[in-house]
Amino acid sequence: MLRFRILFFAVLIVAVSCTSKKQAAPAAQGRQSGPIIADGFIVGQRSVSDNIEVPGSLLPFEETEIRSEVSGRIVELNIKEGSRVQKGTLLVKLFDKDLQAQLRKLEVQLQIKIKTEERNRELLAINGISQQDYDLATLDVENLKIDIETTRIAISKTEIRAPYTGNVGLRNVSLGSYIAPADVITTLRQVDQLKLEFSVPEKYASGIAKGYKVDFRVDGGEVNHQAAVMATESSVDPNTRTLKVRAVVNKNHNELVPGIFAKVKLQLGKDDHAMMVPSQAIIPTARNKQLILLKKDSAVFTVIETGIRDSAFVQVVKGLNVGDTVITSGLMAIRPNSKIKIAKLDQRK
Repeated sequence: MLRFRILFFAVLIVAVSCTSKKQAAPAAQGRQSGPIIADGFIVGQRSVSDNIEVPGSLLPFEETEIRSEVSGRIVELNIKEGSRVQKGTLLVKLFDKDLQAQLRKLEVQLQIKIKTEERNRELLAINGISQQDYDLATLDVENLKIDIETTRIAISKTEIRAPYTGNVGLRNVSLGSYIAPADVITTLRQVDQLKLEFSVPEKYASGIAKGYKVDFRVDGGEVNHQAAVMATESSVDPNTRTLKVRAVVNKNHNELVPGIFAKVKLQLGKDDHAMMVPSQAIIPTARNKQLILLKKDSAVFTVIETGIRDSAFVQVVKGLNVGDTVITSGLMAIRPNSKIKIAKLDQRK
C-alpha cells in the first residue's frame, strides 16, 4: 500500500511539472518574439578639439654666463648690478701692461724690418744681393706682422665686453680680484623677449608646428598671455614620451619674470568634421570597441576606433558614417540581428 502511494505522488509531480513548462513556454515565446525597445542617436558632424593644460617655464630669450678667456687681475670693473648694457660695452678689463709692452717692441722691430726689406729690394734690382736674401728679409716682415696680430688678439682677450644688449645680473667678483676662465663674473640676460618652454604628449606631436599660438598664465598671475611656437625638439623623449616645445613671448608685462612657472593651455587635435556619439553607446571588448547600429529594423554590431573624448561624447574616427543610427540604451539585451524599435531618437549635431 505504501509503495502504491509513493508511485502515485511521483506521477502527480511529473504531471504538474510538465503542465507548468507548457504554460511557461508560450509566455517566454511571447516575450522574445516582440522587438526590443531602445533609444537611438543619429550621427552628425561637429567641431571638436582636445583642450589640455601642461606645465611650462619662462626663460630669458638669451642668457649668458660672462667669463674670461684668460686668467688675470681685474683693473677695471664696469658692471652695475641690475643695469642694462648695450652690445659691445666694456664690462671687465684685465691687467695687460706686459702685452702692451710686447706689442710696442714688435712694432719697432717691424719698422726696422720694413726698411731693411726696402733696401734689399733696391739692391736686388741692381743684382747687389741674391733673390734668397731678399726673400728672407720679406719673410722677417711677415713673421713680425703675424706676431703683432697675435699679441693684439691676446690683448683683446683681456677686455670682456657684452655680447648683446641685455640686463646684467649680480656680479661675483670685485676690483682687483684675480680670475680664471672657470670663474663666472656675472650673468647677462636678454629679456625684451622671453621664451616659454613646455612639453606635450607624443600623440599631439604632429599638431605642434612653428607659428602655433598658445595661451598661458603665470603662477599667481591674473592675465592671460600668448606665445608663438618658434621650434620643437627633433624627436620625442623616450623616457617621458613627450615632445619639448619652445615658444617666443614678444609682449612685455610685469608678471612675466624669467624662471617663473606657467600653465600652458593648448587646443589640440581639432576636427571640424568630427563624428561624436554618446559615451554610453560604446561597448568595450577585450580586443576592440563596438557600436550597435540600426539597419532597417535590426541590430548590427560594428567595430570602431575612437579619438577625442569629453564628458558625454566620444569621437569615432573609423567604422561609422554620418547619418547612421546608433543604439544608446538596452545594449545588454541586444544580440546581432535582434529586432529593434526606437522609443526615443536623438538628432543633436
